[in-house]
Amino acid sequence: MVTLYNFIRQDFPANSENTKGKIFGLFFRLSNFHSRNIALRALLSPFRVFYKIFFEWIVGIEIPAAAKIGAGLTVYHFPGIVVHRDVIIGQNCTLRQATTIGNKTDNGRCPVLGNNVNIGANVCILGDITIGDNVVIGAGSVVIKSIPSNSVVVGNPARVVKRVNIDQTVIEEVI
Repeated sequence: MVTLYNFIRQDFPANSENTKGKIFGLFFRLSNFHSRNIALRALLSPFRVFYKIFFEWIVGIEIPAAAKIGAGLTVYHFPGIVVHRDVIIGQNCTLRQATTIGNKTDNGRCPVLGNNVNIGANVCILGDITIGDNVVIGAGSVVIKSIPSNSVVVGNPARVVKRVNIDQTVIEEVI
């Protein structure tokens, strides 16, 4: 069984030097735990209200409390991060400012992101696509097609420019 203490601390190691990320992670995980656990809803309701008002309305991070996001979430540079409630994000994902992840059409399907995805600033990831593991998405990219694992992508529309090993050594330059 996952304890509340372990659940809310799951993003701390990824944010060891990022105090803002730790604070956001703490409140996101409290709200996320609230949405999963009926027994604690009354106890955690004040955190949910605080999360919604402070982080979504004031700070500008719209990541729904019910979002499915793996451990190790890192959020840098707060304003303008929007994640649709149906997006699935794997472990060790990094989000930066002005990032949108969601559907392309009303009631459309949303992206699924693998583990170890590093997303640059001003990125849009839209539609029924899959982003593989160990992917780096360059700043300003618009991703509307699935991206294979171990890739570096840039541009509008985004295209693969490198294929890399897990340790980031280059396998192939596609440019």
